Amino acid sequence: MEMGPTPARGPGTARTKPVVPMLHCLELAPFVDPLEIPVAARPGVSGGLRIGMREIRVKMHRDVAPTRVWCYSDLSPGGAAGVGLTGLAPLIEARSGHPLQVEWVNRLPARHFLPVDFSLHGCGHDIPEVRACVHLHGGRTPSRDDGQPEDWFVPGHSRICRYPLEQDAAALWYHDHAMGLNRLNMYAGLFGMAIVRDSAEDALHLPSGRYEVPLIFCDRNFSADGQLFYPESGDPEHPWVPEFSGDAILINGKVRPYFEVEPRLYRFRVLNAANSRFFTLSLSNGEPLHQIGVDQGLLATPVHRTTLNLAPAERADLLIDFSHAAGQRIHLMNGALGALQFRVSQSAGAATSGPASPPPSLRLVARIPESSATLTRTVTLNEYLDKIGNSMLMLLNRKRWHEPVTERPRLGATEIWEFINLTEDTHPMHLHLVRFQVLDRRVFDVFAYRNDKGLHYLADAQPPPPGELGWKDTVQCPPGIVTRIIVPFEGYAGTYLYHCHILEHEANDMMRPFEVVA
Repeated sequence: MEMGPTPARGPGTARTKPVVPMLHCLELAPFVDPLEIPVAARPGVSGGLRIGMREIRVKMHRDVAPTRVWCYSDLSPGGAAGVGLTGLAPLIEARSGHPLQVEWVNRLPARHFLPVDFSLHGCGHDIPEVRACVHLHGGRTPSRDDGQPEDWFVPGHSRICRYPLEQDAAALWYHDHAMGLNRLNMYAGLFGMAIVRDSAEDALHLPSGRYEVPLIFCDRNFSADGQLFYPESGDPEHPWVPEFSGDAILINGKVRPYFEVEPRLYRFRVLNAANSRFFTLSLSNGEPLHQIGVDQGLLATPVHRTTLNLAPAERADLLIDFSHAAGQRIHLMNGALGALQFRVSQSAGAATSGPASPPPSLRLVARIPESSATLTRTVTLNEYLDKIGNSMLMLLNRKRWHEPVTERPRLGATEIWEFINLTEDTHPMHLHLVRFQVLDRRVFDVFAYRNDKGLHYLADAQPPPPGELGWKDTVQCPPGIVTRIIVPFEGYAGTYLYHCHILEHEANDMMRPFEVVA
């Protein structure tokens, strides 16, 4: 930890808010609600969708009162706007190389129902309290349509974004990215999944239709009356908290649901949409999870693993074989806790879709040689403390968001970025526009580095595990380790950003712009 700048504190810091009675979600009966499946939103001949943001109340558990949330809903002609009563955003389905246009419509109320920190950059009292913008996470998108944090718009307004989708098949996702506010907007529910498909993936005949299931994980706290509770620091002038974990695990908007499956192979598109929580997934019967893909698409070959650790914003493409589990109940575990119950029927349905077992090979993923990189950039991950030891500020290369751009890669160039983690947290670092490959991780002497004695490694570099040997857009950077990635800057010139995807960190102020120059 480092001592550093302290955000200004106003008068009244000794005031405390009344204690809110809390709902203890671990005491709720598990596996009483069926898993909800998001409704598909497919662009018509024009390639366009109209998706709105609104406030509704939804049941997240059988025994909990309806909860106020913000959600996306399909407003397109013929869209399933009324189905949005589940609070689940529509699942956007599109084809690689087929441009997609979305009009994002802000129909939110004028006041936020979660605690806004007006001291954060971009959150002053002179700025509208409710604002939104949408980032297609993982999309190779022109800068003007990327959902930049300062490109927000207010209730009663909309914005049209165009996505060329000149990229491989992958599970992307879309979420709010308003400066200083997206930690609250996403906690309120503004996120959804988008699937891009292509002919190479089609040829594998992977499980599809009702046998391909999105699983969107997040965690929440609830007050005793069933409403979302977001913690505060205790300082009314600076209520921001550095991170937290809720005691309720939600999948597709339900607290610990169940899902009825047939004894056959299923494909699960898994997304961690939590603010700051990591999930460690396994099956209660000890059977393997067959990982076939990562953030930016398929791996070269399946990876058979018993556990999967997923950081905020990361995705995993999994095959699970229930063919030998007819009549059983199997739990998808998060650590020692069952998060989802699979209820396997006695027999499979008449329809067939996909292989009976994971394909032995999936897609060519050529590794990028280090020699192709023309430049190596160093990015330090810094955390500062105030004088009484409260974590107050997080930076990249000791710089705030609004300081001048320092990273200007050339369009078409390949660079190595090394993240030097000087903090005690694992930070999931996300770069907009690009996909990249993980090179290695290496332990270093943090004390020596902080005292200007240079970078001293304490062990050999460790290559990425098999589950990371694909194209990524978010990488876990553990503490005391240098994490290196190799990045081809393909796509478009313009201004983009990179940041920690722990939402509380990026809000204060672990987010920086970079400019791709032609």
